[in-house]
Amino acid sequence: MSEELLDLIDNDDRVVGQAARSEVHGNPALLHRVVHVLVFDSNGRVFLQKRSEDKDVQPGKWDTSVGGHVDAGESRKQAVHRELREELGIPPEGRNSPALTFLHAYRHENDYESELVTTWMCCWDGPFHLQESEISDGRFWSTAEIESQLDLRVEESSFTPNFADEWKRWNRAGCPGPE
Repeated sequence: MSEELLDLIDNDDRVVGQAARSEVHGNPALLHRVVHVLVFDSNGRVFLQKRSEDKDVQPGKWDTSVGGHVDAGESRKQAVHRELREELGIPPEGRNSPALTFLHAYRHENDYESELVTTWMCCWDGPFHLQESEISDGRFWSTAEIESQLDLRVEESSFTPNFADEWKRWNRAGCPGPE
């Protein structure tokens, strides 16, 4: 299996080159695109995935419903549908697929990487077919459950720092969703 090739972008979201995933991870100077989806059920709870213990970044932590890199030459919308299908088994655009609502875009930086994140939300009660190679578990969480974990220090939290950042941004945006 060949390694993912990602577009490198400048601060204005213009493609300035390409690099392998292994080059991008561990080098925060290489800004790249990722997509997130917050999947809510009809009761307003958000579905989170638990990252596999085999993941190289944040293994065993709970994370955004769907998250993934935008491959070189791929549009964000194509990446969203690909990731929904790959990670959760949610069908791509069509009669039986959920409607996606754009939420926001932001730059997420840490000592490991720099990402331009574009986030959508959708409503989907299931079924889910988890990608076993990347996800060890998945379940719906209430806002209260999430907020109680966010109060913990990062190293004690069950969540990835990326999800904690995403949730705070979502919460401040006042978007419809959780109870």
